[in-house]
Amino acid sequence: MTAGADDTRRGGGYRQAGVDLTAADEALGRVTELVASTYTAGVLKGLGAFGGLFELPAGYRAPVLVASTDGVGTKTMLAGRRGAYTAIGRDIVNHCVDDILTQGARPLFFLDYVASARLRPEITAAVVAGVAEACREAGAALLGGEMAEMPGVYAADELDLVGTVVGVVEKDLIVDGSAVTEGDALLALPSGGLQTNGFSLARAVLADALDEPFEGGTVADALLAPHRSFLQAAVPLLDAGLVHGMAHVTGGGLPGNLPRCLPQGLGARIERGSWPEPPIFELIRRRGRVDEAEMARVFNLGVGFVLAVAPGDVAKAVRSCPEPLHRIGEVVAGEGVVWG
Repeated sequence: MTAGADDTRRGGGYRQAGVDLTAADEALGRVTELVASTYTAGVLKGLGAFGGLFELPAGYRAPVLVASTDGVGTKTMLAGRRGAYTAIGRDIVNHCVDDILTQGARPLFFLDYVASARLRPEITAAVVAGVAEACREAGAALLGGEMAEMPGVYAADELDLVGTVVGVVEKDLIVDGSAVTEGDALLALPSGGLQTNGFSLARAVLADALDEPFEGGTVADALLAPHRSFLQAAVPLLDAGLVHGMAHVTGGGLPGNLPRCLPQGLGARIERGSWPEPPIFELIRRRGRVDEAEMARVFNLGVGFVLAVAPGDVAKAVRSCPEPLHRIGEVVAGEGVVWG
């Protein structure tokens, strides 16, 4: 992890140009111990190097690396106003880990990017604390990253948060959806809420309601519900060889994500009401007068992760999973998602 900035020295110096190198050094100092706390046996060189070095674990026959990069979008704006910086640090790790999990990969290491118009060391440290916490839970090393101060690019008092994860899977254990067949059951793991998608619409609809009491907290609290990690729930099913395909339900909702794990010529029939929908979605639907088609395209509606398994393996999958699974539909001939 480095402290970077746009190096354009003109006129009155770097600080007057908007970049504070002292703040960058302080931010780096605050996160050093947090980063080191995530190191696993594979880390050969981490913080301070120009590039992190990571050794693949022994024992793989034909290891394949799986990588993904994503961000938490405009959830950062709401998190900033509520001081929920540690929470979005966890969100970005879980989001990226869930992405590579869909192909059967387990995370090895993670890289983060935290950028703003002006580095505030205490905020940066809070974000990285969340990143480090989620990395430890996932068994991934926080191998490096970037803290960038770029006045003129980012709006004042806003930040951007992006992450990259690299994981590994045996070549013959890659889950690519090719094993999915017509009639396979679709089992869902519930989301905690919006996760990290749909915040531009949610903020527009609920801007004046953030402090209203809602479900034991406030509307803002419900919007900031964590992006869950599905790693621990899915791994037992993967280890048992039960999974034919998986989808992480992010931007695009079920219609935009579920077809990504289905072979050509197959679609999905989803039964409405077959899973619990967090109340925050009904509030958005009602306050914004958002029609059902758009709700389904923008939000996960309470479905965080979907696994396709053979109908005869449903009972075993339910027993193997450490949390409840909801049977939400099945794979059908055709394409796309149809609603029942």
